[in-house]
Amino acid sequence: MYSNTGYLHDADIEIEDTVHALSVTSCGVYRLVRQPVMQTLRPEGRRDYQLLYICSGRAFFCLGEERREVPAGHMVLYRPGERQQYYYYAKDNPEVYWIHFSGYDAPHMLDKSGFADTPVLPCGMSFQYPELFRQIILELQLKRPCFEELLCACLQQIFAKVHRNQLEISAGRYRNMEEMEAAVHFFNESFTRDISIEQYARSRHMSVSWFIRSFRHYMGMTPMQYITAIRINTARELLKNTDYSIQEVSALSGYDNPLYFSRIFRRHTGYSPSRYRQE
Repeated sequence: MYSNTGYLHDADIEIEDTVHALSVTSCGVYRLVRQPVMQTLRPEGRRDYQLLYICSGRAFFCLGEERREVPAGHMVLYRPGERQQYYYYAKDNPEVYWIHFSGYDAPHMLDKSGFADTPVLPCGMSFQYPELFRQIILELQLKRPCFEELLCACLQQIFAKVHRNQLEISAGRYRNMEEMEAAVHFFNESFTRDISIEQYARSRHMSVSWFIRSFRHYMGMTPMQYITAIRINTARELLKNTDYSIQEVSALSGYDNPLYFSRIFRRHTGYSPSRYRQE
């Protein structure tokens, strides 16, 4: 398992902060590589809030009496005192960012972001989310001057992006949000195959233009951009954590043509696959 974490007090300490409007106590990222499964169980929950972002793959969360699959591009919230139980499976190639925070203004910020009625929200697969989480991790590790202010600023940016996504979803006015959930699930299950957006939309009795427009409102990107993001994230993990050749990584990421894969990968990461592996 790969992990990168940062802590406010150099340890995982639960803090219920009633003095500050917002305070970040820890943040990190997990990727399962060879460990087949990772389970987290906190029967009594924690004293602080925990927000998790599924960056790639999928994870499974026990929320109340329901065991729910949560795909990439979603966030999950656990409030103080809530039982926490969730699972990552290596076969799903999960990459999950998490953050613990507290503060007297946290409930208002979360409700405004869209978490008032649900613990799971679609937030899209913008590359800005991982960048913000990584900046928080680094600030917690280095603790340079004013780092606590920057921690709160980064977390507020995350809240603002989630809120904007919810407003765009509401503005979309599409007739069946379950169709978008089904599409997300299908794309995560089938990204290694040749996917036709037109054929998928027609198989679900939707017009192509309506489906693309609705999906963009829901996930913050078009269906093809979402599929490409899944493929590039998969390729990144394979390049970092396996010895597969570039041609094998290309095929496992859904690209039959290694040269085309290399061009797409460079466009999205700024590196060729071989250079990315070296870096």
